[in-house]
Amino acid sequence: MQRTWQMREAKARFGELLRKSLAEGPQIVTYRGVETAVVVPIEQWRRMERSKRRNIKDWLLAPEARTETLVPPKGAMGLRLRRT
Repeated sequence: MQRTWQMREAKARFGELLRKSLAEGPQIVTYRGVETAVVVPIEQWRRMERSKRRNIKDWLLAPEARTETLVPPKGAMGLRLRRT
C-alpha cells in the first residue's frame, strides 16, 4: 500500500519509512502539502532506470514521430568552404 508521509514525520521515522518502502512499495514524502519525493526500493529504482534507456533499434522503431533534424541543412553549421 502506497503511503504519504509529511517531511517531518518521514525524518523522525526514517527507518520505518525505509522498511515500509521495502515491504509495501513506494512511499511519497510531502513538503508543505506538496508531493516532493518518493522512497522506493533500490531494485525497483534500477529497473526503472534500465527501462528508460533506449537503444538505436528501439528509437528507430518507436511509434512517436521523430521530428528532429538528423542532418542539419546545408550551411546551418556556420562553416564556409573556401574554393580554390
